[in-house]
Amino acid sequence: MSGDTERPVTTRTSERGAATRGALLNAAKETFITSGFAEAGVTDVVARAGASVGSLYHHFSGKADLYLTLFEEFQKRQTQRTRQAVQDARADGETDPMPQFLAAARAYLEGCLAERDLAALFLRGDAPPGFEVIMRDRLRQWARRTAALFEHEDALVVVVTGALAAVVQEVTLSEDPEQARKMAEDALRIIGDIRHR
Repeated sequence: MSGDTERPVTTRTSERGAATRGALLNAAKETFITSGFAEAGVTDVVARAGASVGSLYHHFSGKADLYLTLFEEFQKRQTQRTRQAVQDARADGETDPMPQFLAAARAYLEGCLAERDLAALFLRGDAPPGFEVIMRDRLRQWARRTAALFEHEDALVVVVTGALAAVVQEVTLSEDPEQARKMAEDALRIIGDIRHR
């Protein structure tokens, strides 16, 4: 057999594996959102995905790995959103760190609203053991990135990151999406005013 004959088979297998992995993640997301992490079972996920238990364990180490993968992928999308917002603000000539921070914060909140059910999943406390440590580490990383914007304003960094973390939780867990959007805008306006007081 030539290499040309084998390549399409590998590609099809790879595409099939990626499709199965994606189906398992989507099924896990739906299952965790509707049942909660603790109540969800691997059999629920594979049934919803139309996959086998073996295929789940081929792609993931178990239920916690599915949850953590969903979290990491969500955080990657959020990071892309916030970086793009800061880049856009800078491209528009914005040099003041507060408007750059607010642009990133707005993008992050919009991501939480766009993926509301998934964002809420990570804030409800129904998570794999040790997830709270991952969340704390993520918040510390975020505070360090924010500190890079606000040089020598450590107290300001603590205030704005703490305030925004509270806003993210309230907006994401709010029952009314329109009220959540209004709260986000009001909170961003207040946070923006902090520096001028």
